Amino acid sequence: MILWFDPRSNPSQFMKMQNMTRSVCGAMAFTLVTSLATLAQDSNTARPGGKLSRDVSIHLEKVAGGFADPINVVSPKDGSGRLFVVERPGVVKIVDKDGEVMRRPFLDIKETVVSSFLEQGLYDMEFHPDFKNNRKFYVHYSDMWFNGDSFIVEYQASADNPNRTDPDSVRVVMQIEQPYSNHNGGELVFGPDGYLYIGSGDGGWEGDVLGAGQDLSTLLAKVLRIDVNTRTAEKGYGIPKDNPFVTPLQQMVLFGVSEERFAEIHPNARPEIWAYGVRNPVKMTFDYKTGDLYIADVGQNHWEEINFQAGSSKGGENYGWKFMCGTHPFPISAKNAPQVGVLPIGEYSHVTDGICVIGIGVYRGNKYESLDGVYFVADWGSGKIWGMERDKDGQWQMQEMLDTQLRPTGAGEGEDGTLYVTTATPNYGGPVDAYDNEPGSLWRLVEKSKVADGVETVPLD
Repeated sequence: MILWFDPRSNPSQFMKMQNMTRSVCGAMAFTLVTSLATLAQDSNTARPGGKLSRDVSIHLEKVAGGFADPINVVSPKDGSGRLFVVERPGVVKIVDKDGEVMRRPFLDIKETVVSSFLEQGLYDMEFHPDFKNNRKFYVHYSDMWFNGDSFIVEYQASADNPNRTDPDSVRVVMQIEQPYSNHNGGELVFGPDGYLYIGSGDGGWEGDVLGAGQDLSTLLAKVLRIDVNTRTAEKGYGIPKDNPFVTPLQQMVLFGVSEERFAEIHPNARPEIWAYGVRNPVKMTFDYKTGDLYIADVGQNHWEEINFQAGSSKGGENYGWKFMCGTHPFPISAKNAPQVGVLPIGEYSHVTDGICVIGIGVYRGNKYESLDGVYFVADWGSGKIWGMERDKDGQWQMQEMLDTQLRPTGAGEGEDGTLYVTTATPNYGGPVDAYDNEPGSLWRLVEKSKVADGVETVPLD
């Protein structure tokens, strides 16, 4: 059983409860106290309607179609120019450097993946930074045989055929228990440091009924950071020593210890945690020039948010869920609620702009100089795409780039830095079988002035 108390409803009663329960649930009590102690700060959160510092104009060119609920695209960055499109039912297909979809898939694990509910399935795939030499890659999916639990699994490409997976190479890296069938997150991305970052949702239903967002003893509602190059007898991965909630064994000292030192002690915290207080981070991306991390976090009923972590961060950020959704309290009706955690760099309303945020990425290619350093983000419900960057005063700006008639579902980066977007039409009232949906497509993000002649472009509203 999980006990949860909203300290905003009665602060004095909360302090009494904290004193009574410190000995038995110190980690959760500490999390609540430190969340409430977060000082208010001036908002640097952008909303649609801003203006970038330069003239940026984009379009989307169609690369390929015929996919079943495509939800991500990834490049092995091995010199082949291939793109790998992740289909939610459990298939990964290859698009060769000429834009042709190979007939046989690279990976097919449909018999292992449960995808009958829209928020389940094969979530993502990521290649090892040294894939060219070790042939390793990782997939994250909801496992049919473990009641939809999230599995992160390592495979190797075949030594005989780089366009096939060696099925006998499978190794389970991590299992995350999922109490409900939604809000499972799913993003995998290797950071510039070589560690694997994992987006983990709050476990589902609605409103974080488990209180996972502020609970450091669970892997749910977190950004995790693990080392796939090492493992222990108990785990299929290692823990980076500089993760923020690694607590070494130490002798207890009751007096003469500073408050700052006590604030660093989290005996019940999971050491895999890199950041917390996220709701459903389905898309995360690094700017590999700066090391900055962007987290597109799907919101509840009113607001979508984009969170940011500077490349210089040592981790440990609290992004506020479930006390906050964007810059707003949760529930939205809460009065005089304190601000909790780090505010997002961007947010938008369900009333005017969309219902499900999908991060695309930061452009760092060499083809389109005007796009350099711009972070692009889209919405699955409205089809809108925005560009984001800081202005000369350090304020984030969010400018609408496109208003399309399609539904962006995922994105990725090619070997040359080109950004790609996947689109599909699944919905909660649609067919259970993804193969009964209208086929999805893969698109290339380009400067509008450089759209190739005769190429199909995305339909606009």
